[in-house]
Amino acid sequence: MPMRIQFSRHGGPEVLDYLDYQPSAPGPHEVRVQNQAIGLNFIDTYFRSGLYAPPSLPSGLGTEGAGIVEAVGSAVNGFQVGDRVAYATGPLGAYSELHVLPAEKLVKLPDAISFEQAAALMLKGLTVQYLLRQTFALQGGETILFHAAAGGVGSLACQWAKALGVKLIGTVSSAEKAARAKEQGAWATIDYSHENVAQRVLELTDGKKCPVVYDGVGKDTWETSLDCVAPRGLLVSFGNASGAVSGVNLGILAQKGSLFVTRPTLAGYADTPSRLQSMADELFAMISSGQLQVDISNRYALKDAALAQTALSARQTTGSTILLP
Repeated sequence: MPMRIQFSRHGGPEVLDYLDYQPSAPGPHEVRVQNQAIGLNFIDTYFRSGLYAPPSLPSGLGTEGAGIVEAVGSAVNGFQVGDRVAYATGPLGAYSELHVLPAEKLVKLPDAISFEQAAALMLKGLTVQYLLRQTFALQGGETILFHAAAGGVGSLACQWAKALGVKLIGTVSSAEKAARAKEQGAWATIDYSHENVAQRVLELTDGKKCPVVYDGVGKDTWETSLDCVAPRGLLVSFGNASGAVSGVNLGILAQKGSLFVTRPTLAGYADTPSRLQSMADELFAMISSGQLQVDISNRYALKDAALAQTALSARQTTGSTILLP
């Protein structure tokens, strides 16, 4: 009998159960995937804790994985049994040996990309793709600011920016994280624990500030980020690690230089199967060329998902963590 992780109540990692689970046959537009590797992401802990509400309880967990197509629905075109595939945007239930999901959520995985690489990179890598290549299409030569540059998304952004010929200034919270960001390709770092971010950006840009600032932190960095955007520049607020930005006075955008602000999501960019596959193809090409390196520093058996989440929440992990069925 296949196994999966599920939870019947909200709480800490202790609410995660490892149980027998027989998924349904795929519906007409669905595919059943035999997972070979599963991504672990901080958002998973939000569903488990109840910060985000799953559709119903008991619920599976996880939205990212890679594996082999095991069954296809009657109306599915483009995928067949035996195909190597990957996915990043749900539905919940990726923490499982078998996972049924809409075919439109899947991408074809080239032979050059391993299941482990895909599971570790799909969500974070596609996020960096839309941020750097679509939300603000970097051309090379820009100097940009990226918050939390040593994190999972930030580390990939450092590498991708360097490959594009972009000078990325990364904010970090310690000397160790500064060193990590520099190793990943950051042009400069600012340790916000003891440096004034806006002042350092002015110094690093000869007073010009940045045409685009990428802020996945949210509430705590909102005003600082605005102070780092050049006139008529763009603030990309793509996450809320410190809480959501609220109560925004649009007049502040005028005061600080006719600024633009956007709040994008991956789902908003990967909103058709063709766009999703196109984004994934560019991500896979960056990996195949060696311009993006995936750092899988933690591997846990699927049954040990609670241990993996405990380590993640305690900030004991670096790089990516994956679960192996």
